Amino acid sequence: MNDAVIVCRNLTKQFSQGDLSVPVLKGVNLDLQKGEMLAIVGASGSGKSTLLHVLGGLDAPTSGDISILGQNIAKINEEARCQLRNRSLGFIYQFHHLLPEFSALENVAMPLLIRRLASEEAYDRAADVLKLVGLGHRFTHTPGELSGGERQRAAVARALVTNPSCILADEPTGNLDRETAEKVFDLMLELNHKISASLIIVTHDQRLANRAQRILQLIDGVLCDVPRP
Repeated sequence: MNDAVIVCRNLTKQFSQGDLSVPVLKGVNLDLQKGEMLAIVGASGSGKSTLLHVLGGLDAPTSGDISILGQNIAKINEEARCQLRNRSLGFIYQFHHLLPEFSALENVAMPLLIRRLASEEAYDRAADVLKLVGLGHRFTHTPGELSGGERQRAAVARALVTNPSCILADEPTGNLDRETAEKVFDLMLELNHKISASLIIVTHDQRLANRAQRILQLIDGVLCDVPRP
C-alpha cells in the first residue's frame, strides 16, 4: 500500500435523468501501484470513461473514497484538487485536443505555463519531452501540419511534461489506424518503463490490453479481474 498511487474504495457514480437515477459505478475498488500499467476494458457504455474521469478528479463520485498519493480528493477544496491533478496526473484522450493555433512546443509547454513556471524553463522542458517521444524535429509545427500519429505523440508529451506520477489514458489509440496505434502504444509502454509513471489505459482493443501488466473489466458497474490469456 505504501507504493499505491491511486486507491479507491466503494466508489459509486449515479446520473439523474428526470426523476430517474441511473447507476453507472456500483462499488468500485482499485489499488494502482507505482509504475504499474493497468488496462480497463468493457462494453461500450459500461462506464469506463466515467470511471477514469472520477479517478482523475475531473468528476465527483456519488459516494466512496479516492486517494491520490495518499490525499483523499473528497476532503480537499477545488483549488487543491486542481493543483494535485496538475502536479500528479497526466491525461491522454482519443482525440488529441491540441490547440490548433499553437505549435507543438507551445502545446506541450501549456500545462507548465498554466502552473506559472517561468517561460524559458517551461519551453526547455517541453522540448526535452518532445525529443523523448520522437518529435524533436517538429517543435514549430502546428497540429494541422502533423500526422495523426504525430499529434497523438504530442498529446503524450503534453501528459508527460509535468512529470506525473500517473497517466490516465482514455482510448488513446482509438482514433488511429492499426499500425500507428501500435507505434503509439509501444511508445507508451516504453515511457512507462523509462520514467516509472503508473498508467491506466481504457481501451476497447483487447489485443492492446493484453500487453498491460494487469487487466480489469468493468461489468455492471464493478471492476473484475481478467485472467491473463
